[in-house]
Amino acid sequence: MSAPIRDHPAPAPQAAPPVSPGAATALLDAYRPGTDRLLATPHRTLLASGTAAEVPDDDRPVALRVRALLAARRRTGDPAPLVLGALPFDPAAPPALAVPERVRTGPALREDPLVALPAPAPGPPGDWHVREVPSAGDYRAAVAAAVARMRAGGPDALRKVVLARTLELTAPHAPDLAGMVRRLAGRDPSGYTFAVPSGAGRTLVGASPELLVARHGGRLTANPLAGSAPRSADLAEDVTRAAALLNSPKDLHEHAVVVEAVRAALEPFCTRLTVPSAPTLVRTAAMWHLSTTVTGELAAPSASALELAAALHPTPAVCGTPTATAREVIAAGEPFDRGPYTGMVGWQDADGDGEWVVTIRCAEAEGDRLRLFAGAGVVADSCPDAETAETGAKFRTFLDAVGAAL
Repeated sequence: MSAPIRDHPAPAPQAAPPVSPGAATALLDAYRPGTDRLLATPHRTLLASGTAAEVPDDDRPVALRVRALLAARRRTGDPAPLVLGALPFDPAAPPALAVPERVRTGPALREDPLVALPAPAPGPPGDWHVREVPSAGDYRAAVAAAVARMRAGGPDALRKVVLARTLELTAPHAPDLAGMVRRLAGRDPSGYTFAVPSGAGRTLVGASPELLVARHGGRLTANPLAGSAPRSADLAEDVTRAAALLNSPKDLHEHAVVVEAVRAALEPFCTRLTVPSAPTLVRTAAMWHLSTTVTGELAAPSASALELAAALHPTPAVCGTPTATAREVIAAGEPFDRGPYTGMVGWQDADGDGEWVVTIRCAEAEGDRLRLFAGAGVVADSCPDAETAETGAKFRTFLDAVGAAL
C-alpha cells in the first residue's frame, strides 16, 4: 500500500519526504488531464488540482505578478500558496500559471522503485499520421543558411542560433495523455516530467533533462545543457559517442557560449557564483548532453526563483547569441510559433523558492493533435545533416511514448 500523500496547505518541501514504494507513482497515476498540473523533479513530485487563482496577463514583469499574487493569497489566509505552470518562449506572450486549489506532494520518482514497473503500452504506430513542419530538407537548408551567415561575420555577427522543427501527429482519437506521462516518467525518472495546461484546450506534456534555475533559501542552482549526441543501444558504441562528445571542439564551444551567458546573467544576483571550468556528461534514454552545474549564494534581499529564471531566459541553449539576432533568424527560419516550447515550466512559493525547467523534449496536445518539438544548436562548424539527425534523435523520446514512427 502507498504511503500517505500530504495535502496543502503546508510549506513547500525543501527536502524529499521519506521514501515509501508507491508514494511518488501514486501521484503519477492520479494525474488527470485538463484540470491537473503535474511536475516531477529529481527532488519531489507535485500534483496540483483545480485553479484557485490565475496569474494575470498585464504589463508588469511576470515575476512581480507572481510575487504579488502569492502575497495576496497569503494575506487572505492561505499559509503556503504555490504557483505552478508554464511560460512561453516569447516573454510577451501570456503565461499559463495558476495557484492550484490543492497540491499533493510526494518524493522524487527516481526514489520510488515502482516507477520501473511497465507502463501501459501505446497504441499501434499505424494510428498516427505524422507531418514534418518544416520538412527535413527545408530544415537542413535553414541550418546551412545560418552556418553561412555565421561564417560571413560582420557587425553583430550571429555566433549561435537554435533552430527547431516540429512533428504534427494526428489520430482518429484523442491522445492518451495520462499513459503518455507515465511512459515518459518511466523512461527518464531522474529528469523533469511535466503535464500542465498551456492554454484553452491545450496541454503541455514533456520530460526535460534541463534545469534552468532553482532557488532554495539563499542558494541557487542552474544546470545548462548544450552539446548533444544520440545514445546507442550498443554499449561500446554508446561509450564511444559519449567520449567523442566530451572531446568535440564544436560541442565544447557551443556549451561554453551557454555557460558564459548563464554566468553573466546570474552574477549580479550573487555574492558568490561557482562555475566549473569544464563540463561533465549527463544522459537521458535518448541523448548524451554536455552539462555544467552552476551554484551560487544570493545577495540580500534575495531574488525569487522566477526573477532568476526571467534573467536567464532565453539562454543561448534555446535561442542563440546575440539574442536579438538569433530571434530574428528563428522568426525567419521556423515556419511555426514555438508557443511553450523552449519556454519554462515549474513552481514557486510565496517565499520565492522554486524550480524552473527548460521546456524541451515536449509536445503540446490539442484535441486529436499532438505537436512535437525538437531543436539543435547551430554554430559556424555545424553540419546540416548532423543537426537534422540530432533533432530526429530528440524526437525519439516522444515518439516512443506515443507509439509513433518517423
